Amino acid sequence: MLFNEQRQIAHFDLDAFFASVECLKNSRLKGKPLLVGGSGDRSVVAACSYEARKFGIHSAMPMKLARRLCPEAIVIRGDMESYSKYSKLVTDIIRDNVPLFEKSSIDEFYIDLTGMDKFFGCSLYAGELKKKVLHDSGLPVSYALASNKLISKVATNEVKPNGQLEIPFGKEKSFLAPLPIAKLPGIGKETAYKLLRRGVETIRTLSEIPLEMMETMLGKNGVDIWRKANGLDESPVIPYREQKSISTEQTFETDTISLSFLHAQLVRMTEAIGFELRKQDRLTGCVTVKLRYSNFDTVVKQKTIDYSNADHLLLQTAQDIFDKLYDRRMLVRLLGIRFTRLIPGNYQIKLYEDTQENIRLYQSIDSIKKRFGEGLVMRAVGIKP
Repeated sequence: MLFNEQRQIAHFDLDAFFASVECLKNSRLKGKPLLVGGSGDRSVVAACSYEARKFGIHSAMPMKLARRLCPEAIVIRGDMESYSKYSKLVTDIIRDNVPLFEKSSIDEFYIDLTGMDKFFGCSLYAGELKKKVLHDSGLPVSYALASNKLISKVATNEVKPNGQLEIPFGKEKSFLAPLPIAKLPGIGKETAYKLLRRGVETIRTLSEIPLEMMETMLGKNGVDIWRKANGLDESPVIPYREQKSISTEQTFETDTISLSFLHAQLVRMTEAIGFELRKQDRLTGCVTVKLRYSNFDTVVKQKTIDYSNADHLLLQTAQDIFDKLYDRRMLVRLLGIRFTRLIPGNYQIKLYEDTQENIRLYQSIDSIKKRFGEGLVMRAVGIKP
C-alpha cells in the first residue's frame, strides 16, 4: 500500500485514564496518589495517578511494593463499567469530529488528519480536538502529531500528562535519536538487554547499526526494530468498528454423549476465543454456551461476569454454564461458546485480583502463541484425541 509522504497522524492518549475517571466521580481524589487495583499484598497495580508515579510506582507493580513506596496512597478497586462508559464517550466525540480514526485500546486513538491542512491546519485542528475532549468529557488528554503512527505514539509519551507536540516531516530521526532504546515500541526487556550488552543505549546508535547486522543479531525482529529506529512506519490507521461479540461453535461428525469429549471441546474453544480477546485487547462481560441435541433442540444459557479475558476464569464460567445446560441424557450434535458485552481493555488478567505470577504466565503463553501458533500451547484436556 502506498501513502502520500505528507501523512498527518495524531496519537491521542487519555492521561492516567482509570485514575482520571475516579477523580471525575469523586473530586476529593484530585491531586492525590491513587492506585487502581486489588487491595491484597499479592495483587498488582492496574493503573495509578501521576501523583503516585512520582514515588516510582507503575502499572503491573506488586501492590505490596507500591504501598511501601507510597504509604499514603489511596487504593481503589476500580470500576470497568465506568471506564467503558467514559471510553465510549471519548470515542463518540472523536468519531463525530474526524474523518478516520483507529481505537487501539480503551484510552488510545490514532487519528488520520491527512489532507485536513488544506481546510483547517492539522496542528490547529488537533489542538481544538484536545480542548473539546476535555470540555465534553472532563478527561485530560495528551497528543502528538507526526507523519506516522510510530512517531506520534513515542512523541505522545514524551509530553504526558496534558501535553501536545508536533514532529515536522523530515525530523523523525532527529526526534528519536537521543531517546533511550527502551522507549522504542517493540523493544522488550530481553532485546534491550542484548543491545545494552553491546553498548547500544540510544536510538541514534541503534539506527546506525547496519541492517544486515541487526538481522543477524535479532532475526526478523531486528529488521522491524531497525526500521522503527530510523523513523519508518507505513502502517495504516485502521477504521474503528465496534465488534459486538466473539464466538465459535463446532458441529460434531458423530453425535456424542461423552462428557469428557464435550468438556475437552469446551476447553479448546474457550481457549481459542479467549486468546482472540487478548489479541484484540478486549474484555468480555458475558459468556454464553450453546448446545444442540441430536433431535435439533437447541438450548442457550448465558452468565454475566466481571470483565475479564483470563482463560482460567472464562473456562470456569463456561463449564458452570454447561453443567446447568446439559440436563438431558441425549446425544449432542453441536457445541458453541460466545463472548459478548465486549469492551476495550489491554490487561491479560482479572483486572484487580490476579497476581504478578498470573500476569507473567498469560504474557508468556500469548507470546508463544503469537510467535509459533496458538495450537502449540493449550491445556492437556483440550487436546483432540
